[in-house]
Amino acid sequence: MDLSERLAALSAKIRQQRGVIETEEATKNAFIMPFISTVLGYDVFNPLEVVPEFTADVGIKKGEKIDYAIVRDGEVQILIECKRSQGALTLENASQLFRYFATTSARIGVLTNGEVYHFYTDLDAPNRMDSKPFLILDLNDIDETLVPELRKLSKDVFDLDSIISSAEELKYIGQLKRAIAQQFKEPDESWVKLLTGQVYDGAFTARVREQFTGLVAKASRQFLADQVNDRLKAALRDTSVAVSSEAEMAASVNSAEVVEADLADDGVETTFEELEGFQIIRAIVCSHVKPQRVVYRDAKSYFAVLLDDNNRRPIARLHFNRSQKYLGVFDESKAETRHPISTLDEIYAHAEQLRESARRYDDAS
Repeated sequence: MDLSERLAALSAKIRQQRGVIETEEATKNAFIMPFISTVLGYDVFNPLEVVPEFTADVGIKKGEKIDYAIVRDGEVQILIECKRSQGALTLENASQLFRYFATTSARIGVLTNGEVYHFYTDLDAPNRMDSKPFLILDLNDIDETLVPELRKLSKDVFDLDSIISSAEELKYIGQLKRAIAQQFKEPDESWVKLLTGQVYDGAFTARVREQFTGLVAKASRQFLADQVNDRLKAALRDTSVAVSSEAEMAASVNSAEVVEADLADDGVETTFEELEGFQIIRAIVCSHVKPQRVVYRDAKSYFAVLLDDNNRRPIARLHFNRSQKYLGVFDESKAETRHPISTLDEIYAHAEQLRESARRYDDAS
């Protein structure tokens, strides 16, 4: 699996297990050690790479420990301070991280509860950890734009200079995105006044403010919905099979086969969730086949993902027309096995089986 898939698999594990993880130690074992190992690629059982309970005397404080130190070439590069799952991540919780950062060679400090990771460096003053993180990774809502930056901290790539040089931009872009998201969710007066001034010529009175606060919030939600719909429409256009000529295109909308197919599909409703699931599956298998070869057919009882629009080449089925959703995958004899899923991200846990199906049909061609 690539880094995005490993993150998605860990995210699925967190959703399944977070309800039973109650202590810091359990959080380390269930979530944080897998992150260090499977996502970043370091050997958690090799003390030359990962040092648990790292100790370094700091001033008059003796024997203080930080949860993990990641070492490269004999030098501490990353310090990780852990809190229990779902626990708050605040500056007060990072006090030991602050002290250790100044007394070791580490340039990256991480504060985490296993679900959210705050990454810090020393942009504001040398050898002094910043008060604000330059990168926030939330495994419950993974921002794919951060994956390339996270890859720079992995064992195979580790490019500290590159991530430090881009840290300031990451820091401010992240803060701006969160500020914009907050305005979309609950616009404050300055934001409402700014947008109102673009469309309303009158004075910004208390009555106008009250009226436009609701309008700005509603317009923001509709704008986001329109963006999502536009992306889905573009995806649908990408999956359509190209017609070789205008004559064939004209014939296709009048042919008896098309009319019969339309009648056969009466009552079938393709949902956004099914289309999103299809896009995930297509992204997974396109490492072995061209994306345009992966298409879907929706039926009343299931949503099929096929290779070459051939129902004898099923890659997967999405059974989403029920309260418990299932992902159907196929073995070499084309026998379907249904796996219960609660979120679309859990599809990534079956990535290898999906690729194998596509690879098997392609090899047989």
